[in-house]
This record gives sequence, structure tokens and C-alpha cells, in this order.
Amino acid sequence: MIDDHFRFVSTIEGRHAIVTSGGTIERIDSVRHISNFSSGKQGNAIAIALAQSGAKVTLVLGKNSIGPASHPNLHVLEVVSAEEMHESVRKALPADIFVGCAAVCDFKVVNRSDRKIKKSEGLNIKFAENPDIVRSVGKLGPTDRPAVVVGFAAETEELIDNAQAKLDIKGCDLIVANNVSGGSVFGQDDNTAYFVTSEGSVELGTLSKRQLGQKISLWISERLKR
Repeated sequence: MIDDHFRFVSTIEGRHAIVTSGGTIERIDSVRHISNFSSGKQGNAIAIALAQSGAKVTLVLGKNSIGPASHPNLHVLEVVSAEEMHESVRKALPADIFVGCAAVCDFKVVNRSDRKIKKSEGLNIKFAENPDIVRSVGKLGPTDRPAVVVGFAAETEELIDNAQAKLDIKGCDLIVANNVSGGSVFGQDDNTAYFVTSEGSVELGTLSKRQLGQKISLWISERLKR
């Protein structure tokens, strides 16, 4: 599989890729926040696979449990919130490849406090929607949009249908879909995934996150040949 992966190096070599990874944090007050269980393992594996194929990779990394990936072709930007991640992606453009693997909080806290809220005060949290980072890239005009845009669909039901819908909504060429029922995928070394495109879906079975990163890099290589 490693030999197959590097066979396509010429289609990726020298390209600029942006990869988002990890989770985002939305602060409630000075000690509390809202986040998710993302470890950053899958996004880091994708960034490494692309870097090993010769891409110049900008890894926009949120909350994670493993630390930033390391490779000579890799530049890491560490962020906290969804808005910070969105701004870092915007500044990193233009790019040839975009992979939105981060688990971005859908909502931010509007009325967050700069101090710790006392229990006696109660807690009344007001939310507003965060920017959809993948959609903001996938729906760019033809001169600004990366040649390949990959998104992820972490679903608990109707996996393929929801992933197919996201293709158009987010302007993606590929959606990598996985079932996160019970939270079993978070923090693990393996992932069970499907590739979903406008042509249909392909079940990949259970792979290590490193192997899935290489599969995604291979798919991008083939797509860039078109």
C-alpha cells in the first residue's frame, strides 16, 4: 500500500494543501467551555500523507490529544475556536487542496463571561451559529476554490444519505463518511469509513487512521489528474 501511495507523488508534489484537524473550543466563562471528543488523529494522518507525497501542507489544528504532526513539508497553525480556525483557513488560501477534517463546534456562546460564573448565579447560555468552514471554501468562485475539496460527515444515522446531501450543500468533491454512534471512533487508531461522491459511495471497511489518510491522499492524486 505504501508503494501505491507514493506512485502518485507527481500529481501532488509542490501543491499547497490546507488540512483542518482536531476539535474547536467555545468558551462559556474563564474556566468552562463547550467542545467535542475529537483527538486530531485522523486530520494529522491526512496532513502527513499529503506532506509525504510532496505537498506543502498548512495544518490548522484545534484541540487535540496527540500534539501537532511533524514533517518538513508541514506548517502548523494552532487555534482554539471555530472563528479562529475559519480566519486561519481564510488567510492560508489560496490552495490547490482543502481537507476539512476538524470537528468544528456548530455553535458559539454569545454571552460568554470573562470571569467564572458562580453556581448561585445560574447559567443561561445564548448561542449563535459558527461559520461553516468547509462550505466557505467549497463554495468559493472558480478562480479561488481549491481544485479538490474534501469534507467529512460524522453521523449517527442515515450515514450515506446525509453525506450525499453534504456534497452539494458544502460544495465538496468527496465526503468521507463515518458512523459515530456511541462515540466509538473518537480517540481510536482505526476508522470505518465510506467515500461518497456524486458518482455514489464506496465502503472502505475498517482501516487504521494512517491507512485512511493514505487512501484520501491517493483519491486526491487521482482527482487532480482530471
